[in-house]
Amino acid sequence: MNRRMITAVFLILLTSSALTRGQNSGSCVTDVILSGYSARMFTSEPVSDQDLDLILKCGIKAPSSRNLQPWKFTVVKDTALTKSTIGNINPGNVLIIVSGPESQEGTIVDFDCALATENMSIAALSLGMGARIYGGPVKNVNSTMRQSLEIPEGYRVVTILRIGHIDKSVDAVSAASARKKFEEVVNFKK
Repeated sequence: MNRRMITAVFLILLTSSALTRGQNSGSCVTDVILSGYSARMFTSEPVSDQDLDLILKCGIKAPSSRNLQPWKFTVVKDTALTKSTIGNINPGNVLIIVSGPESQEGTIVDFDCALATENMSIAALSLGMGARIYGGPVKNVNSTMRQSLEIPEGYRVVTILRIGHIDKSVDAVSAASARKKFEEVVNFKK
C-alpha cells in the first residue's frame, strides 16, 4: 500500500471510530467527560510511551492566558520516586507534575496549569485509562522533593496528575460517586 492509501484508510477508521463512540451525545469528547470520574484504584499495567506522549501533547494544547503556556511538565515513571510522592501508587502508574513560574504564584498561571492538567486527564480517559488530580502532596513536593524530581529552576508545583489503568474490579466506589444535580449548580437568568 502506498502512503496515500494508508492515510485514507487511517482517516476512515478514525472517523468511523469517533462517530461510533459519539453516538450518545454526538461527540466522543462529551461522552468521555460525562462518563469519566476520578479513579482511586489502578492496576500495575504500564502506561505505554505512545499513550503518554499523546496525553502530554494534549496538555501542551491547553488554552492559556495571552497564550503564554507557562507550564512545565515533569514526567515521573520511576517507582521509588512515584511512591515517595504518592504513597499508595502502583508500579506502572505515571505522575505528571505540572509546574508554573514561582514569580507568578496565585495568579492566572495556576488556572492555566489546571487547564493543562484537565486536558491531560480527559486525554487519559479517552484512551481508556484513569486519571486522578492531586493537590494535597503539592506542598511537600515543593518543600522537600524539588531536587529529586528535578522541578525546573524558578518553577513550583501547581498540580500532580496520576495516570494509570483503572482496576475496575475494586474501583466501584469512585465510579459510583454521586454528582450534584444540574439544578443545584446551574442558574439561568432570562
